[in-house]
Amino acid sequence: MPRRTVTMLASTLMLIALLCAGVLIPVPYAEMSPGPTVNTLGKHDGEPVLQISGHKTYPADGHLNMTTVRVTGADYRMNLVEAVYGWLAHDSKIVPHDTLYPDGKTEEQSSQENAEEFSQSQESAKVAALKELHIPVKSWVIVSTVVKGSPAEGRLHAGDVIKAVDGTAVKQPADVAKLVTKHKPGQDVVFTIVPAKDQAAAEKARKEATGTRNVTITTRAADDGGAKRAIVGISAGTDHTFPFDIDIKLADVGGPSAGLMFALGIYDKLTPGSLTGGTFVAGTGTIDDNGTVGPIGGIEMKTVGARDKGARYFLTPADNCAAAAKDTPDGLTLVKVKTIGDALDALEDIRGGDIAALPKCTAKG
Repeated sequence: MPRRTVTMLASTLMLIALLCAGVLIPVPYAEMSPGPTVNTLGKHDGEPVLQISGHKTYPADGHLNMTTVRVTGADYRMNLVEAVYGWLAHDSKIVPHDTLYPDGKTEEQSSQENAEEFSQSQESAKVAALKELHIPVKSWVIVSTVVKGSPAEGRLHAGDVIKAVDGTAVKQPADVAKLVTKHKPGQDVVFTIVPAKDQAAAEKARKEATGTRNVTITTRAADDGGAKRAIVGISAGTDHTFPFDIDIKLADVGGPSAGLMFALGIYDKLTPGSLTGGTFVAGTGTIDDNGTVGPIGGIEMKTVGARDKGARYFLTPADNCAAAAKDTPDGLTLVKVKTIGDALDALEDIRGGDIAALPKCTAKG
């Protein structure tokens, strides 16, 4: 057989072997790509995303779209060919698998965590919007979760309202840990609570501030390898009593990053006129009860997804601005926001046509 033919055959076989290896050998990476974007002022699966009853609402036009990121599952292991294709593609991002699923977290655990964060973001969005409108909201510190096998298991339950710790009134979740860690491991701590036996009883107790009882729990040392810090095995959170009903109907979405857009949608529906002036505005960002906007992951994928759907302006958390500005889709203006107040000011400029006044994202932030 001629040498040239042998060389070509060997090269072909080697190429086939490399391709097979690329397809068969898994690599420790995962893929992020643009996910669905939903107008908070519109409908999803045939019903309004925001449903408000018990308070006057107003028609709203334009778009205030929340954005999402689609990711590969925890159990999926991409191969080398897929990873290289993702690296070269404009509308996807390849990241280490542990970035999305740290410490061996399963897809089920990640989904549960995302669902909890999504639920909390909805509550904070409601509070932030109503506070901006000067509508009073009652807040309560509650037991958010109880760690299995901890001293609190069976003694405290998720939803219990925490009124005081060792007789000191609790005003915010951070107060609980601060008061518990004043103890040494093995010492007793006394919680004054309103038990949450069921939703109706808990609601009645919160409104009337009745039915309190004391629960004594013996602390133990935290399993963090550091100083001997006393814990009881709970995390504290905040629950609220709203003056009217606000329901957010959006399935198959997780994480906290829609908070800002939900808050703006609620604000728009509770006020006359249109926040957007009919313009297509999208955005992202966590939000807390005080209206502070926080950073999110996958900003580059969200801007691509928003622009593909027609967005002209993108409300961007200040801490995400530098990353987003590195590769801004053509025709999309990135608007820097730190609070819900910043977002409302920007929307006023947008509907008024004063685009030069907008605080735009740059590569420096």
